[in-house]
Amino acid sequence: MAFDGSRALQGIEYEIAAEKAASLGRVATRMEAAVAALRAFDEAGAPGGARARAELFIDAADWVWCYVVQREAMGWRDHREALAVYGVPDEVIARMNPRPRATSR
Repeated sequence: MAFDGSRALQGIEYEIAAEKAASLGRVATRMEAAVAALRAFDEAGAPGGARARAELFIDAADWVWCYVVQREAMGWRDHREALAVYGVPDEVIARMNPRPRATSR
């Protein structure tokens, strides 16, 4: 039996596509949870003030950024509809960015 390179390549391409989809799903789940936590805080008028909300906001903006980057890595450039489906507030979209990381010197 001869080795069929095209069949092997198709299998690898399938596995890569499946992992991309799974990765996007994991990031979407985290983004959805972060946006929901921010929304719940706002709706409850939860105590904790501006500092607590700022932390939730930063977390949501970070996960939205991760989601957008993952979509762009998959070749998808228009994120408006996807972010609308998840109910991401315009305020978060406008400030999406990676969480600032502490630097050690």
